[in-house]
Amino acid sequence: MNPNPPNLPLETHSVLNQPPPLEDVNLFSSDAALKEAIEREGAGAARESLSAFGHVAGSAKAFERGRLANENPPRLETYDRYGRRRDTVAYHPAYHALMRTSCEEGLHSSVWSHLGAGGREPRPEAHVARAGAFYIAAQMEAGHCCPITMTNAAVPVLLQQPELAAAWLPKILPYRYDSSFAPAGEKTAVTFGMGMTEKQGGTDVRAGTTRAEPADGGGPGGEYILTGHKWFMSAPMSDAFLVLAQAPGGLTCFLMPRFLPDGTINALRFQRLKDKLGNRSNASSEVEFHGCHAWAIGEEGRGVATIIEMVTHSRYPTPAR
Repeated sequence: MNPNPPNLPLETHSVLNQPPPLEDVNLFSSDAALKEAIEREGAGAARESLSAFGHVAGSAKAFERGRLANENPPRLETYDRYGRRRDTVAYHPAYHALMRTSCEEGLHSSVWSHLGAGGREPRPEAHVARAGAFYIAAQMEAGHCCPITMTNAAVPVLLQQPELAAAWLPKILPYRYDSSFAPAGEKTAVTFGMGMTEKQGGTDVRAGTTRAEPADGGGPGGEYILTGHKWFMSAPMSDAFLVLAQAPGGLTCFLMPRFLPDGTINALRFQRLKDKLGNRSNASSEVEFHGCHAWAIGEEGRGVATIIEMVTHSRYPTPAR
């Protein structure tokens, strides 16, 4: 008997109707709608830089990093092997590579670069150019875009408290990424996260129960001690967070760093990481504040009005007022 009949293929699995992988494509030059939008909105001068970034973000290597970062989601390390509180999150190296790619493109701070040069108002086209690059980065991998855009969006909030802005902006503006767990003063660059939602309040952030007690008289820029929790704390390995808490004068916005000025670790206690369908490469956490030190941004009772600048800038590019 003939084991190989002449009319049957030798292969047991031939793929005939699937498109080839989308890789090694320039995510800017191949996108007619994006190119048209960039020109129409006045950021045509950014064509070359966007094309260069589109080449990097559309490479097979970049897409593979995105796959690995989502296939290997972050892990919470609550304690070290000796039983001491650790409260850190471990990410796959691919996630750090994605963060480095976007930070070196300036997606976390480019619209505020004028601040480092002594300028006052960002150019509207800077927001447009960043929006185009951010759109490209999200195609490379969407999850890492969370801390990227929150860092960018934290700047207009910090500017409402000049002394805090002066301390933190020099670490936000550089086009660098530093993943080390260390005080901000020892790092080349920092990222920011956000914490507003609580279990009992949900989307009604005014129902927050986290308490803020003045440590040095309080007031704008003053130090407070926070006790409570957040049901969602985004990007828990950020170097600082903007959070809401109930001060004596009402709901207030605070800057809460991971490390205190003396180099000790602030008392954030991460309870667990959220189990998510999407955005898996980026950690979202539940956290308790066990007497955390934080500094007020703006007046007591004006928390929502203060932090809404971060909310707005993290949703879409907004030219400065």
